[in-house]
Amino acid sequence: MIFVDTNYFLRFLLDDNQEQSKTVRTLLLKAAEGKVKIFTSVVVLFELYWVLSSYYGKNKDSVVEILRKILDLGFIDFDQRKIFVGALELYGKTSLSLEDCYNFHFARSRKAQGFVSFDAKLKKFWGQN
Repeated sequence: MIFVDTNYFLRFLLDDNQEQSKTVRTLLLKAAEGKVKIFTSVVVLFELYWVLSSYYGKNKDSVVEILRKILDLGFIDFDQRKIFVGALELYGKTSLSLEDCYNFHFARSRKAQGFVSFDAKLKKFWGQN
């Protein structure tokens, strides 16, 4: 198993360094063909979200589309794919942050009976006043 870090995904997505982009494409192709197994973490996806929106100035819709495409690559192992997909869908439809959307879906996945926060918007979304 090979862990894929944020900068690998960025080089692939942005194609701003030909040599590094080629290296990433080669690895992803090998993974798609089943020659190697690759995985990543929720932290990498949050880093991609932050870098794409803050540093590269991508709008919310673009970031959602980019992250969704990565999550659609079934050959990349990702433990919390279902939670992150739900969070991304919620993020695309609401004014909540991606972090709040993730925490909402994470809490639901753990069958939380309540959600305590001082964030009025998030509490209201959970159904608390």
